[in-house]
Amino acid sequence: MSKLLLVEDNEMNRDMLTRRLQRRGYEVVIAVDGAQGLAMAKSESPALILMDISLPALDGWEATRRLKMALETKSIPVIALTAHAMAGDREKCIEAGCDDFDTKPVEISRLLGKIEVLLGEKAPQ
Repeated sequence: MSKLLLVEDNEMNRDMLTRRLQRRGYEVVIAVDGAQGLAMAKSESPALILMDISLPALDGWEATRRLKMALETKSIPVIALTAHAMAGDREKCIEAGCDDFDTKPVEISRLLGKIEVLLGEKAPQ
């Protein structure tokens, strides 16, 4: 299975998502802020990045913009994770370079479907 980079500053969210994704066979590496996420995207070469938007210091919007500008990370799909599901958020995610977005609290079956589509592991349901 694929390696996923989870960029998430909330420990409870990290633990819950990591356990659920590992149970599905994914290898999960974790970054706790945007700057660490950028560094790990380069060093770990994940198949996909789950990017929390509300991060300290370097937020998920800016981290994603930088990932998509860098030659070595621009092709890695990014799913934004946000608790702020407002009108226009999907458009803002796409403008920042995200390939998709999902709302918190995460509904794992919906998120897995998006991961599988972006990784080409399974046809959309």
